[in-house]
Order: sequence, then structure tokens, then C-alpha cells
Amino acid sequence: MEVGTENIRLCVIIPTYNNAGTILQVAEAVSSVCQDVIVVNDGSTDKTPEILQALPETVTVVSYEKNRGKGHALVTGFRQAAKMGFTHAVTIDADGQHFAEDIPLLIEAMERCPEAIIVGCRNLTEENMPRQNTFANRFSNFWFRLQTGINLPDTQSGFRLYPLASLKGLNWITSRYEAELELLVFAAWAGVPVTSVNVRVYYPPVEERVSHFRPVYDFFRISVLNTILCIGALLYAVRQAFYTVFSFCYFLAFAVDMTVRGFFLLTLGGASEEHKLKYHRILQRKSRFVISHVPGSTFSYSNPHGETFEKPSVIISNHQSHLDLMAIMMLTPKLIILTKNWVWHNPFYGIVIRYADFFPITDTEQMMNDIAKRVKEGYSVMIFPEGTRSADCRIQRFHRGAFYLAEQLNLDIVPVFISGFGRVLPKTSWHLHPGRMSLEVMPRISRHDPDSACGYREMTKRLHHIYLEKNHEEVRRHR
Repeated sequence: MEVGTENIRLCVIIPTYNNAGTILQVAEAVSSVCQDVIVVNDGSTDKTPEILQALPETVTVVSYEKNRGKGHALVTGFRQAAKMGFTHAVTIDADGQHFAEDIPLLIEAMERCPEAIIVGCRNLTEENMPRQNTFANRFSNFWFRLQTGINLPDTQSGFRLYPLASLKGLNWITSRYEAELELLVFAAWAGVPVTSVNVRVYYPPVEERVSHFRPVYDFFRISVLNTILCIGALLYAVRQAFYTVFSFCYFLAFAVDMTVRGFFLLTLGGASEEHKLKYHRILQRKSRFVISHVPGSTFSYSNPHGETFEKPSVIISNHQSHLDLMAIMMLTPKLIILTKNWVWHNPFYGIVIRYADFFPITDTEQMMNDIAKRVKEGYSVMIFPEGTRSADCRIQRFHRGAFYLAEQLNLDIVPVFISGFGRVLPKTSWHLHPGRMSLEVMPRISRHDPDSACGYREMTKRLHHIYLEKNHEEVRRHR
């Protein structure tokens, strides 16, 4: 199933163990909503294998003889889905409690946040809801909130939508009933967003119900798992606290160092053009060092077309994180960045921005005159066309200011594409996460290029489309 506009490929995974009475009905209902279905037969010993043979060829069936547990069945389904080229997978139980017609609810939530795990939360007061299941769910919800800080109403629901790329590298302790809780905890610790939508649920009368839940044995396993996870949560919290403090000190040292250098070089030494350029060279060198040594992360720089930045231009880039500025500043010493007013006045690094002679964005003619003067002195101008950081690393709407400026000053445009910065330092987070960051300098767009004569409005649309395609390519590469 192709979803949305970002080439998201989605399938449905149905793990089953001895659900001969319901699996055919569930598979047919799911197939009417999504044509890509994977059924994982977890060593069933009833008539399930024979029934699965009656499914249409469009349904992929994966079977193994020995029952390994739901967790193992899910991993098997995820691997099969990834192998078949799917990017996202809905999981639905084979006992008929979920409604296949609710799958679009999960998809709608996923389109708002493609990197999140979407949990279909059931009404725990539904008629015929087993009392022991209700207690187990509340028990699980409590521990999940304690271990991750996330309030999720139904951590035991098997009706979920997973981004497969976010599951790579996650470790599993168990493979049975409690595996789904474990997966949520590890995903949350890895920075994967976890959210929920309300879905319907049907519980048949007791005499018709097939349940593999064993109250004593499974409660014991859940308790053991939660004990392990709580210890892990404590260690994780200590690690994150240390990591955050260390990272803050790391960047504070950079800001203090550049502030001191600016004071002696520009305030006491005089803000001559020679001193300003010297400060910019120091800023470039320091930025390159810091961005290449962000604790716990890696950084790669690509300039395949050999851009030298010697000829002034308007440099544009997508915007994901506070780290973006540092990555851009390492490109060339002769650079002026247009920033928002709050950035220019930021108490942490605002003084460095001011020493570097960056400009707060205004609509005044004076700003245009100041920029034109710096361009004549050989400086390029950098603007983030999105205007603000992206919370989920997607490309947002481009504003026209950068392209209007290039047209007015008769400047080339040099597009720069960054990736991974929003995952290392998300917009909504105060601490760093381990990850990979990269910066690629794309081909310069010359003012003498016939396509550049289209005007700044069309150029805005053209570059926005290029960045959307580049972002899609980057997402596909890391799946």
C-alpha cells in the first residue's frame, strides 16, 4: 500500500498461534483494507496451517514448526516486510478483537509523524473484557510510564503501526507475551516517538474465546522483565544526565572561547576588516572541530562538485537543529548568516553571532544595504528558507526571502543539504542523542543559468522540490 506523498510502503503483519477459528476472517478483513498482508504462523498445532493454505496468493505466509512466542513472530514478520521493501507495518492480532476498518486511523496518525510507533488503544471497560487482562494492562501501563516517562493508555495492545527503520538495532530480551512491552520501552529509549489513537475492540463471550494469556506464569515473566527494565531505566537516566551535562559544557566552552577571542580581537583590538576576517577564520576552524567531535556522534562532509565559496552567493540549507549553524559556519570564513531576532539575542551564543556580524532578519532597506556592502567585500549570505527548525526532520515550506535576495543582488545560489542533525539534537530536546550527521554541498545554481531567469517565486518552488526529493532519497538510503 502506497501511503501519502512520500513513497511510504505499508503492509499488515498478522502473527498467529492456534487461531483456526478466526484467522481466515481476520486475514480477509485485513486484505479488504490493505492488499499487502504477511501472516506469520508461530508453530500452530491446530488446523491453522491448513486454513492458511486457502488464503489468496497475495497474502504472504511465513511458517515454522516450533512455537517461539509472539515476540519472535513479530520479529520474523518485520524482517519479511523489510525484505519485501516495506517501510511501515501494521500489526494486528489474529483473534478477531481488532477491526481492520480502523487501520486508516493508524495511517492518519503515521502521516503526521512517520517516525513514530502508533499504538491503537482499546477501551479497557469494553463489555466482555477479561478482568485479568484489564489488570495486566494497567500494571504494564504503570511500569511503562515509570521507565520511559510516557503516558500510554494501552501498552498491551497488539494493534500498532511501526516504522521499520526505527526498529533496526533494537535488542530483545524476551520473545513471548511481554515482548511488545519490551519493544515499546527500548524504542522510547532510542528516541523513537510513541503515540496512540483510539480504536474499537471486540471480546467474544468466554466460551468462544481463544486466549494464550496465562495469568500466573505471564505475570511472573512481566514482573521479571519490568525489574530488568527498571534497572536499565535507572542506568539510562544516569547516563543521559551525565551525557547532557558533558555536552552542555562542551558547547559552553566553544561559546566562551569565541566570546573571549571576540572581546580581545574586536572590542579591544578594533573592529577592522582584517580583524573581522580573522575572527571569521577562527570561527570556521572552531566550528569544524566542534561539529566533527560532537560527543557520541559522527559527522561526514561531502563537496562532490568542488565548491570553493570564493565567489559570493546566497547559501541555503534545510533546518533541523541548533547544530545547523555550526555546520554552516565551517563552510567558509567569508560568510554572513541571517538569523531570527531571538537567535541574535540568544544568551548562550548570541554574542558570538553579533561578533561575527551576522544580521537579524528585518524588512528594512538598511538591512539590504548592509548585506550588499558585505557581498561587495566578498562575503556570501546564508539563509534557512524554512525559517524555523523542523521537529521531525521533514522539509517544510520554503519562504521566498532567500531567493528574492539572490535576485536583487544578482547572486548565485549554493544549496546545502544536512541530514541527521535533528536526530542528534531534536528541536524538542535539551540533550544530545548518538547519531550520524552529514552535510552535502549541492551544485551551484548560476545566475546565468537560463532556468534562473524564471523569477524568485518559481525559484522558490524549484528549490523546494529539489530538497523534497533529496530528503526522500536520504530516507530511502537509511531504511
